[in-house]
Amino acid sequence: MALHLLAEYGLYVMIRFDTFTTAIYDQFQSTFSGPAANMLAGVLALCCLAILLLESASRGKARYARIGAGAAREQKRLVLGKGAAFGAQLLLLLLVMLAMGVPLLVLCRWLWLGGIDNWLHADLWHSLRQTLLLGAGGALLTTVCAIPIAWLGVRYPRPLFRLLEGCNYITSSLPGIVTALALVTVTIHYARPVYQTEVTLFLAYLLMFMPRALINLRAGIAQAPVELENVARSLGRSPARALWSITMRLAAPGAAAGAALVFLGVSNELTATLLLSPLGTRTLSTGFWALTSEIDYVAAAPYALLMIVISLPLTAVLYMQSKKMAGL
Repeated sequence: MALHLLAEYGLYVMIRFDTFTTAIYDQFQSTFSGPAANMLAGVLALCCLAILLLESASRGKARYARIGAGAAREQKRLVLGKGAAFGAQLLLLLLVMLAMGVPLLVLCRWLWLGGIDNWLHADLWHSLRQTLLLGAGGALLTTVCAIPIAWLGVRYPRPLFRLLEGCNYITSSLPGIVTALALVTVTIHYARPVYQTEVTLFLAYLLMFMPRALINLRAGIAQAPVELENVARSLGRSPARALWSITMRLAAPGAAAGAALVFLGVSNELTATLLLSPLGTRTLSTGFWALTSEIDYVAAAPYALLMIVISLPLTAVLYMQSKKMAGL
């Protein structure tokens, strides 16, 4: 939660609240001040690393699984009274109303005020098409690149491979604006031809959302017996073919869940897309941000609704996958 709040940008811009992310973007956008923006980004990165170190230190070396013999202690059930149960249910209902009811009601009001004319703008459907293309491309690239890292981490848990896997989690913990600013600096000085191209944008998505695919792939590959791969190799298949035809088929649900999470992340990403996307690129999130910056909430309503609509099928896939893994 702390890392997410440090990395948040769009919310703080809308409520006019100054943070590191808003200051970094303002420095980059208004004066193109590389040193000032890089200095702020460095401080923000140090804050994120400090939070990670604090979390690791607080967790310590404690174990959460019983390793001794004997029966597990029976847990006592705490029975709530009628008043406490009613209060808990009322609190949960209030939370749902604030989290979903209020935004949906406001969105419906904006859509009603805009009418049918709001849906006739060509920019809206152009933004939807580019969002789907970037989301699908980012999900495919990230999932494919996560396969060898997840496979090595499960099959060969050596320190080098653990370090390689851990670097992905550390990189993704950094705010998107820090990753984007680093790529801007590198491409301007050492790879000018790929500056503000799809190559740099997809590389940013890969660095930011790799753990979403990696965690799900790792769980899926861990559940695929290594003996099946060994049998396939003994029958003449190469290691790559055995991995693809045996292990990846068994890990396909985990790969699909990881790809869905990456797609959702890419379709909602704002700061990296603003800094790295080619000229003329407009996604649903950047279009919504641009219109809300102009206080034109009525015109921004269709963008918000489309972002919700494209996330519903993937959310359903993730929900069904979680139920299947839980055995429900």
